[in-house]
Amino acid sequence: MKKSVFKILAKVNKAIMPRFSKKDIMRLSKFEQALVAYRYWVTVNALD
Repeated sequence: MKKSVFKILAKVNKAIMPRFSKKDIMRLSKFEQALVAYRYWVTVNALD
């Protein structure tokens, strides 16, 4: 159950949220850093 919820969230994140792969993480604003952390958390939980 938990894994399927995170897989759905990961698909929503991929479709809606911006990508930061080509930007330097240290130069992002605090809000953008929080988005990167959120996407990482969702991805890790979806893969478990």
